[in-house]
Amino acid sequence: MISEFRSRFRFRHLRQGLVGVALVVLVVLEGLNAPHPPMAAATMVSGVLCLAALAVPERLFARYAIGAAALSCVLTVTEARLSERPPNTPGMVELGALLLLSTRAVRRCPPLRAAGLVATPSLAAVVLPLRIEQWDDHLKELITVIAVCAVPFMVVVGLCLRLYDTLRERERETIRQAQRLEHARELHDFVAHHVTAIVAQAKAARFTAAAGHTQSPEDLDRMLAQIERAGSQALGSMRAMVTSLRDHATASATTRPTGGPAGPRGLGGLRDLRALTEEFSEVGPAAEVILAPELADRPLPPGIATTVHRVVQESLTNVRKHATGVGRVEVRIGVRPGDPERLEVSVVDDGQGGASPAAGRPVEESGYGLVGLAERVEEVNGHITSGPRDGGGWHVRAVLPLDKTATEETIACDHA
Repeated sequence: MISEFRSRFRFRHLRQGLVGVALVVLVVLEGLNAPHPPMAAATMVSGVLCLAALAVPERLFARYAIGAAALSCVLTVTEARLSERPPNTPGMVELGALLLLSTRAVRRCPPLRAAGLVATPSLAAVVLPLRIEQWDDHLKELITVIAVCAVPFMVVVGLCLRLYDTLRERERETIRQAQRLEHARELHDFVAHHVTAIVAQAKAARFTAAAGHTQSPEDLDRMLAQIERAGSQALGSMRAMVTSLRDHATASATTRPTGGPAGPRGLGGLRDLRALTEEFSEVGPAAEVILAPELADRPLPPGIATTVHRVVQESLTNVRKHATGVGRVEVRIGVRPGDPERLEVSVVDDGQGGASPAAGRPVEESGYGLVGLAERVEEVNGHITSGPRDGGGWHVRAVLPLDKTATEETIACDHA
């Protein structure tokens, strides 16, 4: 990929160099049309400087543009007072370069600065035909066309290019923002889940030690092994995130990423969910996965399977972080009653009071985890609710489409 980029870079510079050489040759040929060598040399220098002003970096553009246009005006006024002048061409390449200087000024410079930069090249372009030897009605018509048509047209072209650049930059920023939000959700979903497990296990070990309980070497080794495993999983998730970021940095960012860097891609997701709940149960209340029989052999779209995994993962993480007095957590996945084309995922605990500090608030005003989860669910045309249960505990319920075609069309429209 790097070698391809370098070859394109070299080809582009070679092409620009050939075009520049051709234009300089035309400027020299037009200069040779002058009756005297000094006039020919001055015409060549003026034309080359106008071309050079088009190619200079942005920081030098204003200085070079005004200098080249001023020199062109001085040469025009000087030649207009001479008795012998070029018989047919005033320097059409130089005229085109002056008009393009106006376009570049409008496109690249701030409005007030662009107005000043447009004035000098435009004036130089309008008076340039006065270098011709024969002044007649055709010369007046040429000056009128340049002043009335060519200069305004090039200004409008500059404005159109400026608008195009603005829209492209907004599109790039939208893509970058979407990628940042995606990576933020991934970071929370994976790393925060494992780090929360590490914190919970470390607290359990400290509580046991502070209570004066004597621990056998086997129990101590088991607790440390759990912390080590959670840390390894967090490192693995971070490595997957870094890999995803590097892939995005080396690839062309033309579309929004459609999935997380480390999530399940199909519903091998059931095994993932059972492993997730088993890991949760090792250092917390018992968690059970209940899968409806009609879903046992039904494949789910990868985006839906990934979203199911994230809903369960975030809900279990919130139970571990915020719930008190939880004895059991139930994860239920099935077809929504009365709507066979909708999948319902619910995570319910029997804790005391609300299982989240966001109790009583909508998802949009909750922590980053629920906000990111709501964004992820909405991306696949679903919706999610959460809140306290009657009699205690907390529930999270997500409703997702089972129709693969509708889901993919919704994602495609969001990415377009």
